Amino acid sequence: MNLAEQGTSVGLRALSRLASSDLLDRVGLREVTERLVHRGTRNGFRAANAAGRRFASAQKLAGPARQKRGKRPDLFDLEPSDEQKMMIEAFGDFAATKLRPVAQQADADCAAPADVLDQSAELGIAVLGVPEELGGAVEERSAVTSALITEALAGGDMGLGFAALAPAAVSTALGLWGDADQQATYLPAFSGEDVPAAALAVQEPGVLFDPFDLDTTARADGDGFVIDGLKSLVPRAADAELFVVAAAVDDDGPALFIVEAGSEGLAVQPEPAIGLRAATTARLRLDAVRVPAGARLGDGDSYRDCIRLGRIAWSAMTLGTAQGALDFLIPYVNERKAFGEPISHRQAVAFNMSDLAIEIEGTRLATYRAASLADQGRDFSRAAAVARRLAATYGMKVGSDAVGLLGGHGYVKEYPVERWYRDLRAAGVIEGGLLV
Repeated sequence: MNLAEQGTSVGLRALSRLASSDLLDRVGLREVTERLVHRGTRNGFRAANAAGRRFASAQKLAGPARQKRGKRPDLFDLEPSDEQKMMIEAFGDFAATKLRPVAQQADADCAAPADVLDQSAELGIAVLGVPEELGGAVEERSAVTSALITEALAGGDMGLGFAALAPAAVSTALGLWGDADQQATYLPAFSGEDVPAAALAVQEPGVLFDPFDLDTTARADGDGFVIDGLKSLVPRAADAELFVVAAAVDDDGPALFIVEAGSEGLAVQPEPAIGLRAATTARLRLDAVRVPAGARLGDGDSYRDCIRLGRIAWSAMTLGTAQGALDFLIPYVNERKAFGEPISHRQAVAFNMSDLAIEIEGTRLATYRAASLADQGRDFSRAAAVARRLAATYGMKVGSDAVGLLGGHGYVKEYPVERWYRDLRAAGVIEGGLLV
């Protein structure tokens, strides 16, 4: 079996199995599932050609395409729909069988394996936020579904999940806020056979970074803008072909701009961090980078929503990794013996484990609520802030306690808890990079 066949058969194994289920006909999901399976089969092995890509409008749109907003339920119900359960199973299977086994080596290499990124693209991650008119696979937009997928991938590894989800942040931003020309120029590439590496660059180096007080600037100049600044912790920046960059516009506040990787004045500098090392984070320097007026994406409200949706995404990432840590700890404390009995029989250990489970579940409820409010078109700024705060606080606690519960084992790389400890610190630090 060659690499193309192997990537397709493994990456889509769960979806293919579900495609044969009678459940799809009962709940009306046959068409969506078959479209995802077909796209993965068609993609096969992708040959990287970042330097040679030229983005050009593939069609003329009468207006921007948008995904429909799902109907607001009459009752408050956090039970995933049948479609969401199907996606949780598919992406959870991929995370467990493909991400987790290579996570330690990817962390050491500061790079995600190319075949893993190819397989994640074949699963259709980048098209979840793309309108159907432009090749998307899902008719209705759902921040909750994106949060569930993000959580499932992070359960395999947070760094690899970050790398896999980075292009989806750009396609989602274009799907939400792009105008007709922007969408026609860039979105077809994300639903094609060769999904571009792309990144949403918001974070800047410095203490107490505030995404609403940016040092990166975009000044109007003739029929376009000139962008100057420095972005940090940008995932897969060295390989990216397209960026969405946050910059302050004169006296008009922060905004988003589409910047192609080949733009003059754009440079990438490696920036390996304490965690998320598999995402190959780097600094993005913009020295008088000129972009046309049409490169501006959305408006001030769009930028505010971008930050809030990003915070929900990071809460979901934290959930997935924290739950993975808890699932690892439960059998460990039940099997690890000290003084002739499992350490879980010790009250301090048992209470600690209970606290971790309660804190994770509380964060999960807050995260799902924030995503649900976003889907309903209601104000979700406070809910997103609460979810992010809980994720930052308890995510770090889960990582720290996991190391402590393993004692000396938690301090060495033989066990994954030291990596989870480093990755979970990102929940309280990073802005941008992801969207739901």
